[in-house]
Amino acid sequence: MRALKALLTAVAATALLSGQSDAASRIKDIADFEGVRENQLIGYGLVVGLQGTGDSLRNAPFTRQSLTAMLERLGVTTRDLNLNTRNVAAVMVTANLPPFASQGARIDVTVSALGDAKSLSGGQLLVTPLVGADQQVYAVAQGAIAIGGFSAGGSSGSSVTRGVPTAGRISSGGLIERELQFDLAGQRELRLALRNPDFTTARRMADAINTSVGAGVARASNPGSVVVQRPAAFEGDMVDLLTRIESLPIDPDLPAKIVIDETSGVVVMGDSVRVSTVAIAQGALTISVSEQPGVSQPAPFSQGQTAVIPQSTVTVDEETGGLAVIRGGVPLKDLVDGLNALGVSPRDMISILQALKAAGAIQAEIEVM
Repeated sequence: MRALKALLTAVAATALLSGQSDAASRIKDIADFEGVRENQLIGYGLVVGLQGTGDSLRNAPFTRQSLTAMLERLGVTTRDLNLNTRNVAAVMVTANLPPFASQGARIDVTVSALGDAKSLSGGQLLVTPLVGADQQVYAVAQGAIAIGGFSAGGSSGSSVTRGVPTAGRISSGGLIERELQFDLAGQRELRLALRNPDFTTARRMADAINTSVGAGVARASNPGSVVVQRPAAFEGDMVDLLTRIESLPIDPDLPAKIVIDETSGVVVMGDSVRVSTVAIAQGALTISVSEQPGVSQPAPFSQGQTAVIPQSTVTVDEETGGLAVIRGGVPLKDLVDGLNALGVSPRDMISILQALKAAGAIQAEIEVM
């Protein structure tokens, strides 16, 4: 908690020293350019070289079939034979194809066990084609797997596991075989997709582009898109135009929103959050019940039996406090100061914010994670 407070204090001090202009964001940081995107690839392959931690062929028939088919392609016939090895594992291989990646470039791939393998440590991925959504092969992956975790166990059944030993990565393990063709430079019109759609932000972005390049170049078609047209008199292609506008500063405008994570007790409020004038009283009621067993001893010659009698003690502790008034229409800092004046914990603050929303006294959307 102290580290978090220190970090927030440092961020606030940096913002005050840097000035108000640093509150603006660049267009490239709040919007995506149409056509400039990654594509997801997936493939199925085999990992060999495991030290007895691979799939059991009896419980993983797909691993057996894949191993048999691979050996047959290499000229080794193993069909109808009793294969008994745990040095092979079936895996799923995933990767992201970067935009405008050229043929022969390298990409990182992720390897995840598909069967009942215990660990992929020390494994070697065999040649695995990676296909896109159109079922076309765009890359081929192969190489040694780097595992961030480990697993160890004894004959008595005790074991120690750290991280996830059944998943790993191959740095630069994918080789691009096919390029995605997209003539960005020759485009006459392109859309900018806002990552957080908003009418005001889209309008400000279009105005900034028109001011920098020329009137009529950009227009906001909806809250999530800004259409950019390359002027006929512009000296350059679409790449030159995007290079000129991607660093323009924009002050994004977002709706008032409060995000609550009840699991960790984290509350995040935007600067646009406002409340009406309200009075809040907060108190905690604690009821504790303690059990202290007692012994009942019968009188001499009474022929009774010694018995254990439960003795319960109930304690009720209620905090007392008065009403605290929070003025309406105040900025975020005053709202936080008013809630802190109540001396509430983050979890109590969550209940207060939800109660304010139920009373209609807070003008913000509350999202519970």
